Amino acid sequence: MTEIIFYTFAEDRLDVARRVAAKAYGQGKQVMIYAPDDAVSAAVDRMLWTTPALGFVPHVRDSDALAAETPVLIGPNPEALRHADVMINLDSVQPPAFGRFERLVEIVGADEAAREQGRARYRFYQSRGYALKTHDLRQQAEG
Repeated sequence: MTEIIFYTFAEDRLDVARRVAAKAYGQGKQVMIYAPDDAVSAAVDRMLWTTPALGFVPHVRDSDALAAETPVLIGPNPEALRHADVMINLDSVQPPAFGRFERLVEIVGADEAAREQGRARYRFYQSRGYALKTHDLRQQAEG
């Protein structure tokens, strides 16, 4: 069953997604950054090209000709990924086909609207019996 991890109170959701994707890639995992909004996809794409300064995470859009050969995909098509290791959700609702992934990462922003959407997704997964973990990013910032 898919393990679902919530990162809450994210000041910059895209940066958290970038860091999670880089870590998963470093562990040899295939990653789908689920971003059906084209502006969000473009922003994540740019971020992965520029940070970290001394590293590189190979990535393309899920519609790219090289998608089948690339370990990190960005976009709205989770079926484009060969191995369903990690999905990072950057949408406000639960993504399609998340159940085929080993791990789903939900990144919840710090504002009230984002937190309410995150609570709704949490309740959705909880009501279906998924194993849920939560990491409060405020505590990491303080520590």
